[in-house]
Amino acid sequence: MNISNAFNEAIHVLKSSGCATPRLDAEVILSTCLKMDRTRFHIDREQSLTENDYQEFRRCIERRRCGEPVAYIVGKKEFWSLPFEVNKHVLIPRPETEILVEEVLKVCSGRKTENLRILEIGTGSGAISIALAHELTNAQIIATDISQDAINVALRNAQINDVASQIHFLLGNLFEPVSGEFDIIVSNPPYISKEEYDCLPSGVRDFEPQTALLAGADGTLFHREIIKAGGVYLKAGGWTFMEMGDGQEELVEFMLNEFGLYDNIAFRADYAGIKRVAIARRVTTGG
Repeated sequence: MNISNAFNEAIHVLKSSGCATPRLDAEVILSTCLKMDRTRFHIDREQSLTENDYQEFRRCIERRRCGEPVAYIVGKKEFWSLPFEVNKHVLIPRPETEILVEEVLKVCSGRKTENLRILEIGTGSGAISIALAHELTNAQIIATDISQDAINVALRNAQINDVASQIHFLLGNLFEPVSGEFDIIVSNPPYISKEEYDCLPSGVRDFEPQTALLAGADGTLFHREIIKAGGVYLKAGGWTFMEMGDGQEELVEFMLNEFGLYDNIAFRADYAGIKRVAIARRVTTGG
């Protein structure tokens, strides 16, 4: 069995199972199993596989045939052009979350970052905090998560990306392990309602951690907690950034106005036109 034969066999299996991207998935999985980059993969297509490599590849393809996301199978995902380890304990980083990072960097552009304090709520794989640390090399970041398994993944990712000295990961629910005030609070919180959760693709619903997805009846349970906590943990003139789901703009905007803590409220759409990021500044007087 050579690379070409194994590759074509895998495409057939995945296509028969209804996989939307059989060729790409087979290529990523096989190149990972063989520990070769995808360029060499295409050059060396006649190379023979060892029996161990072939059997490992077949096991991985079977996992994909059963709906498991490719990122979990290969154990990695790129975000912000940086490598991240991922497993069943953390959400797979999505491209639209890079918009959250972009908006934080816009606010930080042109300002001194030596004493900048950033708090991330619900860090998961650490993707947001690590991307920010990579760009804001003088900032100090606190990142919390309720899952010790997720914290362990985030710690490894911070080490992989050489920013471990900038980020302090804390175990606890939301703001429980946190003290002091911050210039920026950023979060990609759970934002899926129970009704939406039941309709999610099986690759998400059956494999990604439920606690990182579900957020009450309307999907904004955690947004409310983050907005309310801004009165305690956000400096006057500081900024809050939150990712949100499709159709949640009106609810989130209502909450931002309800507590009387924020001005400069704005929303940023993703590249599909969905309002994806809520942005607000802590009022500098009153509140």
